[in-house]
Amino acid sequence: MKTRLFLLLLVFCFGCKQAVTITPRNFTSVEIKPLYTDSLLSIRAIDILDDESLAFAANNGTFGLYNPMKNSWMISKQKFDSLNLHFRAVAHTATDFFMLSIESPALLFKTGDTGRMQLVYREDGVGVFYDAMTFWNDQEGIAVGDSVGECLSIIITRDGGKTWKKMSCNDLPEAEDGEGAFAASNTNIKTIGDKTWIATTSGTIYYSENKGISWKVIKTPIVHEKNTEGIYSIDFYDDLNGFAIGGDYTNPDDNVANKIKTTDGGKTWQIVAKSQEPGYRSCVQYIPNREGKELVVVGFKGIDFSNDSGFTWKHLSDEGFYTIRFLNDSVAYAAGKGRVSKIQFK
Repeated sequence: MKTRLFLLLLVFCFGCKQAVTITPRNFTSVEIKPLYTDSLLSIRAIDILDDESLAFAANNGTFGLYNPMKNSWMISKQKFDSLNLHFRAVAHTATDFFMLSIESPALLFKTGDTGRMQLVYREDGVGVFYDAMTFWNDQEGIAVGDSVGECLSIIITRDGGKTWKKMSCNDLPEAEDGEGAFAASNTNIKTIGDKTWIATTSGTIYYSENKGISWKVIKTPIVHEKNTEGIYSIDFYDDLNGFAIGGDYTNPDDNVANKIKTTDGGKTWQIVAKSQEPGYRSCVQYIPNREGKELVVVGFKGIDFSNDSGFTWKHLSDEGFYTIRFLNDSVAYAAGKGRVSKIQFK
């Protein structure tokens, strides 16, 4: 009997993997390599596709695709009547790329079978202004815009982006007066599995556990007294650990209550790094595969790094960017005023 128990123990232990504890790194600098420049563009929406190529959409109807293997760009302009389209939201599935313009008419395009972008959603009206979009999976996606009527503007697709439907205010929480989202970096929405978090100008988190069918409202302590304050960006490492940053872009050095974190899936939030740098930033991203310890924030005032889940921060560069996405645990793409760059963290 003892021999059998010993053999059984060996079987179980053989299949066990020892937990690997990651030692947080201490980056001290960044190396910035320009990939694309155009002084006429303001680039706030980028997306790393499944093949690790990089897509962006910007103002002047301009959008582009970067092939890292060939180190080459394909740049194009989307036209619609005589409008000067400005894109601040992009997303992708395994087969398609999507870009959504701000203001009325809101125009949502997807890659079409002919090789040209195809219009799949249009919305006209006073106050229409879409800010960010993402997908839960290859069939279901969501975009959020400022409040129109009594609720946020939320559109959802369930057929891979072929058609989009706007949610009724009867199915959404009532918005605060003038509540919306900041179209600063296409990071007002985060999805993990069926869960969704939307961050708003009023310092509120809209939370759904069922891919946007029903919603709960969670108030946070982030600064939001003025219409230029609130949450500008949100990210989650997993379905429990999240971070949000904002502040006031008209007073970017104010850092009293512009950084908040959660460890319970967004049910509660706490202010961190109070009265410490950084001040206003427009985008936060967890560094992948680092156990939620390491984060980077960017804005027009520079790049900052944390290796303790956001409690303390180190300023790495004064180079300004609006948005950033990580390719791996030390390399990222970032975009801003007139440029797209590759950033190596050191």
